[in-house]
Amino acid sequence: MELQAWITIVIIGLCFLYLISSRFPPELILFSGVVALLLLNVITIPELLLGFANEGMATVAILYIVAAGLTQTGVVSWLSTAWLGRPKSLSLAQIRLMLPVAIISSVLNNPPVVAMLIPAVNDWSKRCQFSVSQLMIPLSYAAIVGGTCTLAGTSTNLIINDMINQYDPSQRLEIFDLAWVGIPLVVTVTLFILATSRWLLPKRFKEHRRFEDTRQYIIEMLINDSSPIIGKSIEEAGLRHLTGVFLVKIQRHDRAIPAPSPAEVLYRDDRLFFAGDVTSVVDIKKLAGLRSAENQVFKLQANRSDRCLVEVAISPRFPQLGKTVRESNFRSIYGAAIIAVSREGEHIHQRIGDIELKSGDTLLLEAHQEFIQQQKYAKDFLLVSQIENSSPVAHDKRLISLSLLAIMIFLIYFTQVPIFKAAIFTAAAMLITQCISLSEARASIHWDVLLVISSSIVLGIAMENSGAAKNIAEILIGFSESSPITLLVCLFFLTSAFSAVISNIAAAVLMFPIILASSQTLGINLTPLVVTIMIAASTSFATPIGYQTNLMVYGPGDYRFMDFIKVGVPLTAVVGIVSVILIPTIWPL
Repeated sequence: MELQAWITIVIIGLCFLYLISSRFPPELILFSGVVALLLLNVITIPELLLGFANEGMATVAILYIVAAGLTQTGVVSWLSTAWLGRPKSLSLAQIRLMLPVAIISSVLNNPPVVAMLIPAVNDWSKRCQFSVSQLMIPLSYAAIVGGTCTLAGTSTNLIINDMINQYDPSQRLEIFDLAWVGIPLVVTVTLFILATSRWLLPKRFKEHRRFEDTRQYIIEMLINDSSPIIGKSIEEAGLRHLTGVFLVKIQRHDRAIPAPSPAEVLYRDDRLFFAGDVTSVVDIKKLAGLRSAENQVFKLQANRSDRCLVEVAISPRFPQLGKTVRESNFRSIYGAAIIAVSREGEHIHQRIGDIELKSGDTLLLEAHQEFIQQQKYAKDFLLVSQIENSSPVAHDKRLISLSLLAIMIFLIYFTQVPIFKAAIFTAAAMLITQCISLSEARASIHWDVLLVISSSIVLGIAMENSGAAKNIAEILIGFSESSPITLLVCLFFLTSAFSAVISNIAAAVLMFPIILASSQTLGINLTPLVVTIMIAASTSFATPIGYQTNLMVYGPGDYRFMDFIKVGVPLTAVVGIVSVILIPTIWPL
């Protein structure tokens, strides 16, 4: 091997060692490797910029905006409630998640499916009190293995099949031929996750779940005239098993119903009193069919996307001390509406307007974004803190965002429009129709993940252009040319190894000329070799940088690099064994 190939292998090896053993962010480690390759003249500036102008990376960024639009219009919440339900065990939750995702991913490209479901799974895990880190990897893996069931499942399959068509049209595959291997692999991956997730998947909860929030509020919500929960019982409306919050009372005209039973039927204009911490209050305010019962909220001048929830602690110098909320004219003075009050961490069982404000009270406000900057250093408040992800949900835009999602899927699958074009059209349409604001779109993009993707692409370019990948492949394949089965084993695991550090398409394309030579040398059928590299390139489980969907769940799942190695390496081995057994049985060598 040439010197540049050795340099590339050493730097990528060091990156992997740091990713496994270091607590430095992955984006910093991988980008440092890219810079080292640039300084050592292994890659050129145009090659570096090629990684950061990659269509796949840009597609992921746009899909984050599409997913955020679905979240802000309540589609995600509706999806997680209607489809995912409330399973009673983690195993049932994983089955209910993985099998439908695998089916959908067999006909749709994986990144849009995962992008749409990430916020739904996050919301679902909170509602069912499961660790999100035990669901995000299964989501990604189900999408990956589902893509192996048809030629349309991944772009890798389509590209390799097109290369076969150019070489020998008689050996090209039909769209459902891969299902003979793909369906058993879906079952294998699902069973593996069910059997090993208890030991191999981490069990992490977000910080707000680890510690009980000492600030407890009672919030009053009103059932809208057109609410979908009118006429349903509390149980049927999904208001019984809410995480971190419970329904303490219903006020129906002049009648109070304390501690209502799950069978209590809900009516229009019922006032529902919920008790819980601040995170739970955010979730309550996003439920479809409910609106804040505090009339001052509707007098705020800010648009929906410009509003958020803010916590403030009243200082001893607050000018309205001793007055009730109604007497204080809080909205007129501060441009914010008080929706709940907490005193020394306890619930205050009074109507908001009747609560007398005291020093040290914590107020939960609905305010415009500028309120934080205006009052951050004001003498009236000891603390001013914005609540994350607390913008009101635009339920009235749900049909629009669902229609745009359907159009995107139609364009990708039925008209063969590139994913990037379909995604950018959908994102633009969501902005134009105000399903999502520009500030929400900017905030939705995970820039750290994009830097990891871009850096990984550049490292892959270095592996390919330096000759390192080709030299390694030729050496290892040379050991197995005397045995067709050994050749399949080497092909699978070598392609999988390449997919862990370069793109799965690049890994498959790199292996294609090698399998052509091996087929001619050994005089064996080309089809099983082609299917082997298709499956191996498309089952990148071992690292987060091996596949786009792994990177997409990396942050939301609160994962470490080692988490993927712990579950992905043994899963790759199992999938490899099953594949090597099935492929020569279906397509004889």
